[in-house]
Amino acid sequence: MTEVQSTGAQLIQQVRVLDAVTQTDQVVDVLVQDGVVTEIASSITVIPASAEMITGQGKILLPGLVDLYSHSGEPGHEPRETLESLLAAGQAGGFTRLGILPDTEPAIDNPAMVEKLRLRREALALANPSLPHLYPWGALTQATQGQQMTELVELSESPIAGFADGRAIENPLLTQRLLQYLKPLGKPVALWSCDRTLRDSGVAREGPFSLIYGLVGDPVSSETAALAALLESVAEVGTPVHLMRISTARGVELVQQAKERGLPVTASTTWMHLLFSAKDLGGYDPNLRLSPPLGNPEDQAALIEGVKAGVVDAIAIDHTPHTYEDKTVGFPSAPPGAIGLELALGILWDTFVTNGDWSPLTLIQALSTNPAACWDQTPPTIQPQRPAEMILFDPAESWTVSPATLRSLSANTPWLGQSIPGRVLRTWVPSS
Repeated sequence: MTEVQSTGAQLIQQVRVLDAVTQTDQVVDVLVQDGVVTEIASSITVIPASAEMITGQGKILLPGLVDLYSHSGEPGHEPRETLESLLAAGQAGGFTRLGILPDTEPAIDNPAMVEKLRLRREALALANPSLPHLYPWGALTQATQGQQMTELVELSESPIAGFADGRAIENPLLTQRLLQYLKPLGKPVALWSCDRTLRDSGVAREGPFSLIYGLVGDPVSSETAALAALLESVAEVGTPVHLMRISTARGVELVQQAKERGLPVTASTTWMHLLFSAKDLGGYDPNLRLSPPLGNPEDQAALIEGVKAGVVDAIAIDHTPHTYEDKTVGFPSAPPGAIGLELALGILWDTFVTNGDWSPLTLIQALSTNPAACWDQTPPTIQPQRPAEMILFDPAESWTVSPATLRSLSANTPWLGQSIPGRVLRTWVPSS
């Protein structure tokens, strides 16, 4: 159970502090007073009389995690996820900032919807101050349908994370016009490159495993053709763009080439694309039905190396809740997406850090520091005289994933019923 922060003072004793901003990896005492880190030292001896003593041995103090994009069921699909359950899931997973895509019903395509979500989060935070701060993306197109622009200027004046639809925009002329209109607004822009004509009815990345398993293939070109066209528009217009859901080796290569050309782009992949490939689809688990689909093993390897090398800046959770009934269908018919906010940190740590493939700071960079930078925000950091935006994490504590243990209302995950390592024990979230 993740505890919420408390007012007053807390002394976290002999905890391993990891911070990608300062490139810190050390065992120290950390004193927090009234939500501010006041001292970090090898040993703190002057302690407020009322300070709560927290044993940090064997545990890790990390900056709060930042999720660039996930999906909320509220409004429109509350049986899948309410805003309250979404934020609680983010808190349980160590996220202190949570971005949600605008494809709700109604969509987040006007300032009134943004204000409604802001007030809803504020009301929930009265009872639980450690809930993540919410950063809704403002829709690029009305109802995120890719047909007609929203009132971009009006939306830009509301507290949005930036502009995104979360869905592919099929009209390249509309994309180019959007980039032109958005450039002077100075807000982050996130786009997903997918040619739906090339994708057709594909449900698995085209290759040997889609053939072996008898699944309709989605060619690599459905990603890369659209991505190449988008990058040419970025080169022509000059508007900075975040490239969402990179899922193929060729996609990573195009991102690297774009960065080498000096184009103003950042990129993310999702945590599931780092952990699975099309090879894992033999069990036809509908919770592995994703969009974009899982890549072939060479795609997975390129994404893992891309994060390690910094070509892929960030890992997004793309938390997509679906009810049991939604997912209890055949693989091709299942709606794409899986939950992940509560699971990602522990599983990614165990998979990539414990085995030595990534340094701990590489993972923190991709889950905290870089996502904040993609939003043009100051990243979370653990430093004296800074607000405490951090989490206490025990990589060794295991727990069993079940509807009873999950904060999310949905349980569409391939780890359902399994014991997984890593648990967030406590969170500190600044009040503003």
